[in-house]
Order: sequence, then structure tokens, then C-alpha cells
Amino acid sequence: MIRKIKIFLEMIKFEHTLFALPFAFVGAMLGAVAVDHRLPAWSEIGWIILALIGARSAAMGLNRLIDKAIDLRNPRTAMRALPAGLLRSGEVILFIVVSFVILFYAASNLNPLAVKLLPVAVFMLVFYSYTKRFTWLCHIVLGLTIGLAPLGGWVAITGSIDATALLLYATVSLWTAGFDIMYACQDYEFDVKEGLYSIPSRFGVARSLWIARVLHAITAVGFIALFVSTGLSYSYLLGTLIAVFILFYQHALVKPHDLSRINTAFFTMNGTLSVAVFAFTLIDLVVLRQW
Repeated sequence: MIRKIKIFLEMIKFEHTLFALPFAFVGAMLGAVAVDHRLPAWSEIGWIILALIGARSAAMGLNRLIDKAIDLRNPRTAMRALPAGLLRSGEVILFIVVSFVILFYAASNLNPLAVKLLPVAVFMLVFYSYTKRFTWLCHIVLGLTIGLAPLGGWVAITGSIDATALLLYATVSLWTAGFDIMYACQDYEFDVKEGLYSIPSRFGVARSLWIARVLHAITAVGFIALFVSTGLSYSYLLGTLIAVFILFYQHALVKPHDLSRINTAFFTMNGTLSVAVFAFTLIDLVVLRQW
């Protein structure tokens, strides 16, 4: 049983929840302060964590199931649990169903708008896995899907959406799309051979890295715009400056002719970025303010 659990956690790359969860907390905190002039309750935070775990587990399970045949042909992914035979398709389907049940149950304990928006979230979670078959904008779709984490955190607390929530959503979406383009450069030759759609297969590795840089430059502007629109203090601004430095440092690690450090750029740098933004937002709202 323990071995099976480890295989499932490896299949969904559970540690990559670090990308989305801190921003879900940021969305929840900013929404609570902006709308209700308070901090989220612990119960609300608990339901948000459960909802995010359910959503991300379902999304990764679907992606692995839908891409099983493709992963089997790709040397980089051939040893993943499904193509390697470590898990059966039926087991993964059951895992996906349970994950969606967790998502729906968590949302139902938050507010009516969170429940009403669930069909949109589910559609995005399913739709993304098919996009590489027909559009090189698949990275943007992934960004728009992952960006639902902070938007969902905001909605979970406030039961509403405003311009600041959409700014946060757009910023996180562009950040995600940028690092996904970088990560996809590893599969450039395979995608071209298989006729799969991606920005690297469409524009080549060098141009794709420049596209990622442009998206991350806009991301940096978005983080700074949040400082202006939310009235956060210089603690948040310090976290933003750290995030901007990380954004551009990761591009120094990856070169068109040398992708050997792409995992460091993908996981270590982006995981650090999300935690930094969350930590300095937390300091701003919890430590520096009196409620």
C-alpha cells in the first residue's frame, strides 16, 4: 500500500503543488483583506488546501491518462507510472474520480460562487491535456488553468471577483506559461517528430526562450501592479523584487544549446519564487498589520 501511494504521488508530482498552493493562499489573503478587512479563517484555509489538492490531483491524473501513449514513445517520460506499467488505467481513473469528489466537497464548504465556477475549472483541467494535439498555445492554456489557484483562493473567501483578482490571475497565468515553455524545450525534437504542438516545436528552442522571457517580463510588471492596486507595504514589494530577480536568474541558467539545468530553473527557482511572494505577503498582512 505504501509503495502504491508513493507511485501515485510520483505520478502527479505532488511536490509541484508548491507552485500553486502559495499563490492560492495569496489570493485568499488579499481577497479577505480587500473585501472583508480580515484574514482568512483556519477552516477556510483548510478547505482551500483540500480543494487545491483535489483539483491538481485530478488534473495530473487526467494528463497522465490522456498522454499515456505519447509518454510511452517519449524517452524522457517512458518510465512514468502508466507507460511503465506500475499503475493500471483503471486505478488512475478511480484516482481521478476520487480527486474530483474531494474538489467538489471542499468547494461546497466554501461559498455558492465557488460551486458555480466548478464546471469552468473542471473544463480547463480536462481541456489542457488535449491542447498539445492542435495548438501551440497549449502553454497559455496551462497557465490559465494553474492561474485558477489564486483566483480560486480569492473566490473561496470572498464569493466575488474584481479587477485585483483578475490581475493576480493574469500574472500567475503568464508566469506559469513562461516556465512551461522553458520546460517544453526539452521535448523539442520529440514534439517535432510526433507532430505535437508546442511553442518550441513551432518556433524553435532559441525563440521559445525569448518568448518565455517576454512573458516573465510582463509577469514582473503584474507583480508590481499588484503592489500598487492592493496598497500592500514594502514587505510585499521586497518579496516582489526577489521574485523578479528569480524570474530573470532562471533564464540565465538555461541556454538554447544547454538545457542541462532546466530542472533547476523549473522546480527550484519557481518553487522559491512562489514561496517568496507568499512569505512576504504573509509578513505584510499578519506581522506588520494590526487586526
